[in-house]
Amino acid sequence: MISENIKYVGVNDHKIDLFEGQYIVPNGMAYNSYLILDDKIAVMDSVDKNFTNEWLNNIKNALNGRIPDYLVVQHMEPDHSANIVNFLNAYPKAFVVSSDKAFKMMEQFFGTDFSDRRIVVKEGDTLNLGEHTLSFVTAPMVHWPEVMVTYESKEKILFSADAFGKFGALDIEEDWACEARRYYIGIVGKYGAQVQALLKKALVLDIQTICPLHGPVLEENLDYYLNLYDTWSSYTPEEEGVMIAYTSVYGNTKKAVELLAEELKKNGCPKVVVNDLAREDMAEVVEDAFRYSKLVLATTTYNADIFPFMRSFIDHLTERNFQNRTVAFIENGSWAPMATKVMSDMLSKSKNITYAENTVKILSALNDESKAQISALAKELI
Repeated sequence: MISENIKYVGVNDHKIDLFEGQYIVPNGMAYNSYLILDDKIAVMDSVDKNFTNEWLNNIKNALNGRIPDYLVVQHMEPDHSANIVNFLNAYPKAFVVSSDKAFKMMEQFFGTDFSDRRIVVKEGDTLNLGEHTLSFVTAPMVHWPEVMVTYESKEKILFSADAFGKFGALDIEEDWACEARRYYIGIVGKYGAQVQALLKKALVLDIQTICPLHGPVLEENLDYYLNLYDTWSSYTPEEEGVMIAYTSVYGNTKKAVELLAEELKKNGCPKVVVNDLAREDMAEVVEDAFRYSKLVLATTTYNADIFPFMRSFIDHLTERNFQNRTVAFIENGSWAPMATKVMSDMLSKSKNITYAENTVKILSALNDESKAQISALAKELI
């Protein structure tokens, strides 16, 4: 329960193994939906197709015999919109409230735009429920083009769509920031400028509670969450530190990375994180790259290119507008080292990247020269 008149009617999903077909979610997912009870009754968003009956039962129990008037659809991703038709079948007098772009997507998903049962809203429009009034705020590309968020003025609640969401079901206790960061960077990270635009709109509202479509309702210390979103969406490093991402075929590149990590720690680096790209969850490693101020990429030349896991990793970074960081390279090659050139070319369109003056070049295995380069790089990064 959010308040006396606003109820949580969402569901927890512990059957899912990969969210959006790629993100490992060991603690499941929550698909959030909310019910506002007033003279008129509004349901905020639906849930994933696998939870139709549970969701409709949650609504029925919260209604206590009453009938909802509206289903507000803020976002058309199927984990939030899959049950629109089922809701309308259950409540044949209810209307769908959403953006024009969302109704166009409904035609694509369901073969109908509900022209006889729809209310199209745009930026600044309101819906009066009685004591509660909903104001609609467009949030295009956070992270789909049809997205809107909704502000309820009586209880000062922002229904924030996918913004401020996180991985993990609600019946699991875990740190918010870790899984919210991984969620944000993985799913929303490309759209930092659009998130910044939404934050500017949100800052003029008196918000006391944030109700996202994934993760817990946020009610205390809202500045903490808003500041993190500002940091993430402005591509500002969250912490000073060095993240080293590497691939190694026979262990020689790994030895170089371990030596660099030792040198960094010896020289007082506040945080050193080492990730083996062949073994770590890619989304976790991408999260670390955006979290820390400096990134070292260490890999072998492979088929006159770079090792596949490193290529994939850099693609994940550039796809999400990686910027405002210091980057250094360690390359290994037995006869024609190409890794540094390939990696720097891949990052060439990234903004505000400062490249370290020292680059480590290994010919097969570490020697005195490459060890000295590692020592120099460690000092430069500090």
